[in-house]
Amino acid sequence: MAKKEKQYCETKFKTSCGGQALMEGILMQGPEKRAIVVRKPDGSLDLTTSEVRPRTGWKALPLIRGVFVFCSSMVNGVKALMYSAEVSGEGAAPEEELTGLDKWISEHFSEEKANSIIITLAAVLGVLFSVALFILLPTALTGLVALVWKTMPLWFRAVLEGALKVAVFMCYLYLCSKLKDIRRVFQYHGAEHKAIYCYENGLELTVDNVRLQPRHHPRCGTSFLFVVIIVSIFLSIVIFTPLHIENTFLRMLLHLLLLPIICGVTYEFNRYVGAHDGGACRVLRAPGMWMQNFTTFEPDDSMIEVAIAALSEVLPREEGADRW
Repeated sequence: MAKKEKQYCETKFKTSCGGQALMEGILMQGPEKRAIVVRKPDGSLDLTTSEVRPRTGWKALPLIRGVFVFCSSMVNGVKALMYSAEVSGEGAAPEEELTGLDKWISEHFSEEKANSIIITLAAVLGVLFSVALFILLPTALTGLVALVWKTMPLWFRAVLEGALKVAVFMCYLYLCSKLKDIRRVFQYHGAEHKAIYCYENGLELTVDNVRLQPRHHPRCGTSFLFVVIIVSIFLSIVIFTPLHIENTFLRMLLHLLLLPIICGVTYEFNRYVGAHDGGACRVLRAPGMWMQNFTTFEPDDSMIEVAIAALSEVLPREEGADRW
């Protein structure tokens, strides 16, 4: 009988290196470098690297640093995703004519500036879409229920709002996991996790060693997004209910204003529970680990090769400089 995959792993050490799955590739970041490795149509690997600037001063303070990490991850992630689509052949055909906003930007700015603007807009739109879908939509739907059930207790409204947030998030992940192209991205996600586990276990980064590792990782972005929703639910209960905030639009506005606080708290929470293997921490990170059943799948050997190449490129020159 096959051995059941562990949902956590007490490794020899924990690394701050982490990544993001792309179209036929992986973005990996370490303490000194960021690498993007993409499998090209001819089967070869395309590798690009850039320097990582460490956060210093007040940007590195607890709670505040989480906001900067989130914003940086969004911008770099969108940039890498667009690049991987182009290199892997999954993007638009080169001869396709630009239209609409893309055309206007390309006509009024240099190529480098235009790309920067488009990437920034894509990152902003991605954040707005996530906020609208996972936070504002459940608040609006709960507001409609409140119009019919005028005596609904505020605490129950907050609970219902939270339940809808979780339901929408789970449905979104489930539907994404059923799309063929997204499923391949999620396979690369699994390869990224396996490579990091292999490194944290002190094993040589080979395809055979990486393949044996778990695909669920406690410091995954999926867990971050799930905890964002849970923290949002908690703040709704402890803030909106005592203050008797019933107006739906005011609740939406306050959700937006609380978003930086939510990101900061979530980052510190995930950082702590991801760094410890005690029973309490395993319980706290269990929901986020379970959600990875929808966002990670077993990779093939070619995907593992990409993960190994990306991770190997960002490992620090000084041993231990990446310790969590």
